[in-house]
Amino acid sequence: MKDLFSVEGKAALVTGGSRGLGLAIAQGLFFAGAKVAVAARTAPPVEGVHFVPCDLMNADARAGLIERVVADLGAIDVLVHCAGQQHRRPAAEYPLDTFEEIYQLHVVAGMDLCQQAARYMLPRGSGKIIFVSSVLGFQGGITVPAYSAAKHAVVGLVRALANEWAGRGVNVNAIAPGYMNTEMVAPLMNDPDRGPAILSRIPAGRLGEPGELVGAVIFLASAASSYVHGHTLVVDGGWLAR
Repeated sequence: MKDLFSVEGKAALVTGGSRGLGLAIAQGLFFAGAKVAVAARTAPPVEGVHFVPCDLMNADARAGLIERVVADLGAIDVLVHCAGQQHRRPAAEYPLDTFEEIYQLHVVAGMDLCQQAARYMLPRGSGKIIFVSSVLGFQGGITVPAYSAAKHAVVGLVRALANEWAGRGVNVNAIAPGYMNTEMVAPLMNDPDRGPAILSRIPAGRLGEPGELVGAVIFLASAASSYVHGHTLVVDGGWLAR
């Protein structure tokens, strides 16, 4: 059973792993024995993790990213695309350039890195790809049209890639966090109206902690999920059950 959930020695890349959910995921994989690289604009505050500077919004900067990770770690066994950003504004006033930037980071950059990783994973017949979606990949949210659209697209992309790659030994799945205790969520929770309303709807009665995603990531990165393809695993304190 221990081997079933083991990521010992696996080479993993976590995008956006310098803070928030990405940092918790990178730390979790590292402490579970994986060799971990983080791709972000700033270095993660974690010793032992390889830092690969990259502006993931920039296609030129992403070019050859997986090749650089393979050079550092010796392989690419696990790809976790967690990089993301948020912008709140009413839909009627939402800047289209911001909409495009958010979609680019969450979806286009993710697809780019999947293609890069696939060049190593598909010939080998093994690999684990994990996207970070959101409960807003199933809902519309309020004043977050770009984020919701991007996270819906992530769920669809995961299914599409699984249809093509499951039979070739590569697992493509996602996790969908609910409202977590991060910098991104803090302004919303500090809103005197929205904050209490959100908390009152979560059956668990609290925000999730970033570290509470690690178990889901370990499961999807390990042999325990060998027959799990195209799935989005919700980690939301029961939010979507209401």
